[in-house]
Formats: sequence, C-alpha cells, structure tokens
Amino acid sequence: MFRSRKRKSNRSNLHRMATKKTPTNTLTRDLCDLAAPTGNIYESVVVLSKRANQIAIAEKKELTRKLDEFKNERDTMEEVFENREQIEISKYYERQPKPSLVAIEEFQQGEIFYRMAKQDE
Repeated sequence: MFRSRKRKSNRSNLHRMATKKTPTNTLTRDLCDLAAPTGNIYESVVVLSKRANQIAIAEKKELTRKLDEFKNERDTMEEVFENREQIEISKYYERQPKPSLVAIEEFQQGEIFYRMAKQDE
C-alpha cells in the first residue's frame, strides 16, 4: 500500500542516530499530530512501521558487520565471552533508541518521504 524510504545521507545510520536527540523512553503522543501528514492514523502507522523496519534492518546489518570483525574460527567459548570490545559494541547498540521511536521522530520532523501505491480499479 505504502512505500516509504528515508532520504539518503552520507553519514551512517548509527552516527545519525547517535547525534540525533531521539528520546529513549516512552512519550505520550497526540494521535491527531501523527495522522495529520497522511490524513489517516492507520496510514501513518503503516508508514511508521515500514520505516522502523528499515532502521532495524540497517542496525542489524551494521552490528553484524562490526561483530564479524571479531569472529575467528579458532576461538574457544571462553575467549568469545571475554572479548571486551565485542561486549562494548553490543551494549552501545542496546542503549540506542528503538527503531520505532526513531521512525516517529523522523515522521514528525518531515524527514520521511512516502507515497501511495497505485490501486487497481
């Protein structure tokens, strides 16, 4: 129904999220404000969910890429659990705002481009 995409940026998704002031806690939001750009709260929710999914996938790829640098076929289980750098990277990603909160913030700031897919009549 909707196709949503974020405008391309030269900075990585991680860097953008780290510099952006997205709250990490739950906030009460006015449904009318969320529905205003699309004219329908359900359409807004679809746009937000698609964008949050894009953010989550990008974060997962970035985390996996960073953690793969530490992967070694000869590591024993003890060595894997003791790798401090790996733990710090994982903790950093855990502290980041949830993808849905980032998507809502982008939506309210007008940073998300979306369009209706053509419907067959």
